[in-house]
Amino acid sequence: MPDGDRRFVPQDAAEARARVAEALEVAATGAGGPPSPTAVGDALLVTSELVTNALRHGGGLTGFGVALGPGAVTITVADASGELPRLADGRGTGRVSGPAEGGFGWPLVRLLAQEIRLSLLPEGGKTIEVRLPLH
Repeated sequence: MPDGDRRFVPQDAAEARARVAEALEVAATGAGGPPSPTAVGDALLVTSELVTNALRHGGGLTGFGVALGPGAVTITVADASGELPRLADGRGTGRVSGPAEGGFGWPLVRLLAQEIRLSLLPEGGKTIEVRLPLH
């Protein structure tokens, strides 16, 4: 898991967003120039969705990471559930959970991501790694 692996586990989505914002500030001083405002917003939104889903549906957040690469940021979230995210009807039009609980987060993450990697962990749980463009 990138940048700090399981040593830093945020208590909530706000703490995770702050960690991503700090990493993006570092990216602003790099050779590739600052991330676009859209990229910053997308990264913070994806962070919120992944962490909130881990807390609400994944049995708790067990790991978190953020890593900068050439032109991209990778956000990694681990949780205690071995169930992979899914779309309710396989087409992205249904909800994963009941009508009062949302169901829009995973389709949104899929829409914004350049790349998504899902991994089941041998000790149980899963890791979701999302790569997003910085520009």
